[in-house]
Amino acid sequence: MNIHSLARTTPPSRGLIADRRGAGITEAVVAHQLGIDRKTVRKWAKRKRDEGEAGLQDRSSRPHHSPTALPPEWRAAVDALRRLRFTQEQIADVLELSKSRVQRTVASLGLAKLKALEPPIPENRYERSRPGEMIHVDIKKLARFYKPGHRVTGDRRDRRLTGHRGWEFMHVAIDDRTRLAYAELLPDEKGVRCADFLRRAARFFARHGIGRIERVMSDNGSGYISKEFKQALLELDAKHKRTKPYTPRTNGKAERLIQTLLRLWAYVRPYNSSDERAAALSPWLRWYNRQRPHGSLNGKAPIEMLKQLRRDNVLGDHN
Repeated sequence: MNIHSLARTTPPSRGLIADRRGAGITEAVVAHQLGIDRKTVRKWAKRKRDEGEAGLQDRSSRPHHSPTALPPEWRAAVDALRRLRFTQEQIADVLELSKSRVQRTVASLGLAKLKALEPPIPENRYERSRPGEMIHVDIKKLARFYKPGHRVTGDRRDRRLTGHRGWEFMHVAIDDRTRLAYAELLPDEKGVRCADFLRRAARFFARHGIGRIERVMSDNGSGYISKEFKQALLELDAKHKRTKPYTPRTNGKAERLIQTLLRLWAYVRPYNSSDERAAALSPWLRWYNRQRPHGSLNGKAPIEMLKQLRRDNVLGDHN
């Protein structure tokens, strides 16, 4: 039962009302004792007398009769047309009903929004079998500032008055199997930057024992489809996998890493400037890779998982 937080009566107190009336205490006295109206006393006393304990329970507020409600066959017709993607206005024209009536019916069917007609998207969780088999890359645009912005001060005045000074771009790379992560703050997201970042990320992974990157997954951003990025992939002898358009969840591990970075690094405390925030990135990445327990790794940090896979000889000849 979902009792309202300000409700004066609940089933036990309703029983108390009925019992006091049954004991001969007047309506006025019971109402005064419990701080309620005399009509409320009369209501629950009658319910208890007529229906017993069951009458003290909450019941639906829906009326017993709804003479203006659509008959079941008409509701079925509205349902069928809506599932054929008819607009509410079109349904009203076809069935010669008022728009408001169609709107209420569609809402009661849970079909007010067209996305309700789409089948649920199945989860597409996967994990590669070995480190380096898939590296995910992505970019997040961040504002540069020389004094705290509205997230800290709550002041949303003109950017010229609040220290805004352009943008910087956080490039991230994460190994699919171990969640080992690498990130840099760069001036832009052009092809040359993306290509150079990928080369440095490859050297980072190599230093940690992932000597071969087999595939790189990215979205369809201009930097990732550039000739410079293609050249970097050729140098690494890696295949390029791109996400399905307008489906960022395909690159979910990079998206999740960005969310974690924003929550635990970029916005975790009020920085005095973006330079101060940038200086905290490398220590944060060391903590993330070496100490932070990762839920998908059974509580292990990425470096711990990498060491375990090395002991189990999962890296094999691919590195």
